[in-house]
Amino acid sequence: MSCLASCCVASTCGLCTSVASGISKRSARLAYCGLFGLSLIVSWILREVAAPLLEKIPWINSSGTHTKEWFQVQAVLRVSMGNFLFFAIFALIMIGIKDQNDRRDSWHHGGWIAKMVIWLLLVVLMFFIPNVVISIYGTISKFGAGLFLLVQVIILLDCTHSWNDAWVEKDEQKWYIALLAVSVACYIAAFAFSGILFIWFNPSGNDCGLNVFFIVMMMILAFVFAVIALHPAVNGSLLPASVISLYCAYVCYTGLASEPRDYACNGLHNKSRAVTTSTLILGLITTVLSVLYSAVRAGSSTTFLSPPSSPKSAEKKPLLEAGEMEEGKEKSKETEARPVSYSYTFFHVIFALASMYSAMLLSGWTSSSESSDLIDVGWTSVWVRICTEWVTAVLYIWSLVAPMVCPDREFF
Repeated sequence: MSCLASCCVASTCGLCTSVASGISKRSARLAYCGLFGLSLIVSWILREVAAPLLEKIPWINSSGTHTKEWFQVQAVLRVSMGNFLFFAIFALIMIGIKDQNDRRDSWHHGGWIAKMVIWLLLVVLMFFIPNVVISIYGTISKFGAGLFLLVQVIILLDCTHSWNDAWVEKDEQKWYIALLAVSVACYIAAFAFSGILFIWFNPSGNDCGLNVFFIVMMMILAFVFAVIALHPAVNGSLLPASVISLYCAYVCYTGLASEPRDYACNGLHNKSRAVTTSTLILGLITTVLSVLYSAVRAGSSTTFLSPPSSPKSAEKKPLLEAGEMEEGKEKSKETEARPVSYSYTFFHVIFALASMYSAMLLSGWTSSSESSDLIDVGWTSVWVRICTEWVTAVLYIWSLVAPMVCPDREFF
C-alpha cells in the first residue's frame, strides 16, 4: 500500500512538474486563470464535504454550538483567504515593474512549481487560523466583492465598446447590419426577460411593490440607455446600450432570485434548489469570464490595464529611430529595456478581488440563516445585486456624457 501511495505521489508530482514547466510567457495569464478556477472547485467541494471534518478541529469548533452551515461558510472563507493572500502578495511584489529586464518579470511569468506549492501551503495554513481572523476576513470580503462587481462592470463596458469599435472600423454594410441585428436581439431579450420577471416575482394576491419597482426601474434604464446613445450630441451606439440593458436584466434577475425562500413575492420558492444551482453556476461562469477577459485583454488593451510605460498605451512610435536600429541590432536586443505590456499589479488585484467575490457567492454573503442547499440567498445578496445594476447604469451613462462634460479628456 505504501509503495502504491509513493508511486501515485511521484506520478502526480511528475505531472505537475511537466505541466508547470510547459507554461510559457504567453500562456502565463491563462495559467493564473486555471489556478483561480482550481480554487473555485476546491471551495465548492469543501463546502459540500468538509463540515464533518471541521467539527473535529478544536480551534475551529471552539464552542461546540455551531451549525453545519457555519462550518460550510468557514471552509469557503478559509480557501478564499488563502487564494486572496496568494494574489495579494504577488500584487505587492509586482508594484513598480516597468520593463521586462526587471527580475520580478520572471517571477510573474515563471516558477510555476514554486507557485503551486506556495498556493497550496497558504490554503492549508488558513485552516490553522483563529476564527476571529476568518470572521474579519469575511466582513472585509463583502466590500472586496462589491469592488470586484464594480471592476466587472468596467470590464463589461470596455468589452462592449471594443466590440462596437471593431465592427465599425470594418466599414462594411454587412457589419453595420450585424450591429443592428445584435442590438435589436439584445433589446428584445431584455424586455422579454422583464416580462418573465413580472410573472415570477409579482405573483397575484401579494403586494410586491418592491419587486415591481426593481423591474420597472430596470426597464426604464434600458430605455434611457437607447435614448442617450442615439442622441445626436452623443457619440454613442446602440450595441453597447443593448448589451448593458441585457446585463442589467440578468443582474436584476439574480437579485430577485436571491430573495429569501419564505418571501411571498419570490415566485420561485418552490423551485429553490434548481434556481440557486443555476444562479450559482451563472455567477461562477460570469466571474471566471470576467477574470479570463481581464487576463487576455491585459496584453492588448490600450487603456484598460496597460501602464503608462507600455508601448501599447503610449503613442504608436518606434522605440528606436531607423539609424539606431541599423547600428548594433544584436547588442540592442540584449540591452534594450522592453516595457511591460500591462500592469502586473492590477492583474493580480483582479484575481484577489475575484477570490473575495467567489467566497461571497458560495457562502451566501456569509449568511448561514438559510438552508445549506441554498447558495447566494438573502437580502444582503439582493441589495448588492440591485445596487450593482444601478452602478452599471450610472457608469454607462457617464461613459456617454463624459466626453461632452469634459471635452479635453479621452475616455474610450
